[in-house]
Amino acid sequence: MDQAEQLRNIIKKQSMPDQLARVITVTSGKGGVGKSNLSVNLGIQLSRMGKRVVILDADFGLANVEVMLGIRPKYNLADIIYGNKNLQEIITKGPENLMFISGGSGIQELSNITKYQIDFLNQKLYELDEIADIIIIDTGAGITDSVLEFVMASAEVLLVITPEPTSITDAYALLKVLNKRVDFNSDMTSIKMISNRIDSEEEGRSLYNKMNLVVQKFLTIKLEYLGGIPQDSNVTKAVMQQKPYSVLYPNSPSSRAVSALAAALCNDIPVKNPGQRGIAHFFSSLLHRGTSK
Repeated sequence: MDQAEQLRNIIKKQSMPDQLARVITVTSGKGGVGKSNLSVNLGIQLSRMGKRVVILDADFGLANVEVMLGIRPKYNLADIIYGNKNLQEIITKGPENLMFISGGSGIQELSNITKYQIDFLNQKLYELDEIADIIIIDTGAGITDSVLEFVMASAEVLLVITPEPTSITDAYALLKVLNKRVDFNSDMTSIKMISNRIDSEEEGRSLYNKMNLVVQKFLTIKLEYLGGIPQDSNVTKAVMQQKPYSVLYPNSPSSRAVSALAAALCNDIPVKNPGQRGIAHFFSSLLHRGTSK
């Protein structure tokens, strides 16, 4: 038995954490709809509710999460495998106990790893399950291969839409592409829509009703409504200062709305399939999907 085989056996024998983290992927059909801003502020609101939250910035090359937080991480996810770093070293501390991990320059860094390296990464990520209750995956925008892979590996997806016609059509296009994928199981994926930059609660609900009407007619995907976030000048002010609006303006309309979304998520049944919980399962699905192409 060689050394690699011995290490594989050790990894297999090590037990999984008793409590696996809840993985929530945030995505959108196009850029500029406030997806990353939502991820950051949702994470802060969940943290205020006593949840241990880690954000994985998977919007490769743009680093929106770190820009909004005004923090530059030293290491990224690939450094676990290629840089000999441990999990604690790649986690960056943010405001109000929020933690985040930079995804690096792209999932392509991990696309050619071996089965043993996948097992090794998964074992390291089990440690993340031990220190986080909720892991938010902030994807890139649009219908790129990397975005689709992240969404398809997720049990829970938040789809961010604004009233702009291009946002609506692009979000539907994303759902349509997912619906056509033979390896996408809509019964095992919870997709919740969030209406952003709306003038009223009625507008947000109306936006969902219009989208859901088309989805029900042409797709097999079930789309639920989580809630809406109003237009708020404080959001722009916070972005300019590279601070989350939930921190700078905790009583603003946008902060109160995201707090309500966080509460709704906590009151919701996490996933339809308990076996899909945990970040290691998420990345195992993601990376095995990539290596099977």
